Amino acid sequence: MSLAPYASAPERSRGRRHPEPAPGTRSEYQRDRDRIVHCAAFRRLEYKTQVFVNHEGDLFRTRLTHSLEVAQIARTAARALALNEDLCEAISLAHDLGHTPFGHAGQDALNDCMREYGGFEHNAQSLRVVDELEDKYAAFRGLNLTFETREGVLKHCSEARARTLGDVGERFLKRQQPSLEAQLANVADEIAYNNHDVDDGLRAHLLTIAQLREIPLFARHHDEVLQTYSGLNDKQARHETVRRIINTLVTDLIENTHARLREFAPSHPDDIRAQSRPLVAFSDAIQQENLALKRFLREQLYRHHQVYRIMAKAQRVVRELFVALFDDPRLMPPEFFEEAQTAERESGLTGRARMVADYIAGMTDRYALDEYDRLFDPRRLR
Repeated sequence: MSLAPYASAPERSRGRRHPEPAPGTRSEYQRDRDRIVHCAAFRRLEYKTQVFVNHEGDLFRTRLTHSLEVAQIARTAARALALNEDLCEAISLAHDLGHTPFGHAGQDALNDCMREYGGFEHNAQSLRVVDELEDKYAAFRGLNLTFETREGVLKHCSEARARTLGDVGERFLKRQQPSLEAQLANVADEIAYNNHDVDDGLRAHLLTIAQLREIPLFARHHDEVLQTYSGLNDKQARHETVRRIINTLVTDLIENTHARLREFAPSHPDDIRAQSRPLVAFSDAIQQENLALKRFLREQLYRHHQVYRIMAKAQRVVRELFVALFDDPRLMPPEFFEEAQTAERESGLTGRARMVADYIAGMTDRYALDEYDRLFDPRRLR
């Protein structure tokens, strides 16, 4: 399929931080995707929380399954909009590589611990993973991804941090938009986590159909399912409703983005960057319905008593791990201790703190709980 003139064509890429020969049988963005899929940080996503801590059940979504679902939605919409599917997929698969164990609760706790040392934000950490922390290549640190993939991974960023990030930080300082592929991966992320959290929340019996029917977006599609089919069990009714909601959101996103592109008539990717607002967006009506769903999930699921208790315990684990490891970096594995020593010589306590944050952020839920026991349970000698 031919790309639109405003799509990100691999031959127009701004390149990699370390020049490499062009791939022989793949595009530059396919190479990015393949490097992401084969990296250790991607494999660890299988055991990192989406909403429910990993050991709570085998059927709940993890960061890995979420990333795959984001990639599927993004590729579908990219094809309809004649954008670069491979770039959308690469960004989608990499966007959560820097996430901490225990989801947003872990991120918030680690950010609190890092407040005096530059803070912690998982988008910036995802970029740090692909730029620095993956270390299996002989010629460079990180994965040496293209500028366009790295730009898409960094969805938001403070001005202070942007000044330290070179080329990928420029757009935040110049108030520019990223590529359409980056914009699309960002909205696909929102579609995936909202609707799949509805699915998981119902499966965990933390949400009820009666509660969700107060949300117009859900009620409309649930009515459609009940009118179309009779005798459905709860699992079938749930799935049929959620899949229809996703279809409505994706269809609206494609149609409204098509309309915006016709209005602004960009002829080159640089025309996208000059816009004052993203061009990939829902219609106003669907945006309001989607916001209502997000508010509902924030109040009824993410702040649910059972979720809150689990996340409070998870935050305690992250905070106590940070304090112990910062106070005595020798408690970390030797390679992390050596990195912390080097970083401290170069940047003082800020460097030490960043290495501790790198170590904790790279943990899976299970590893963080085990490490907590190893450090604080006197019965655990190893």
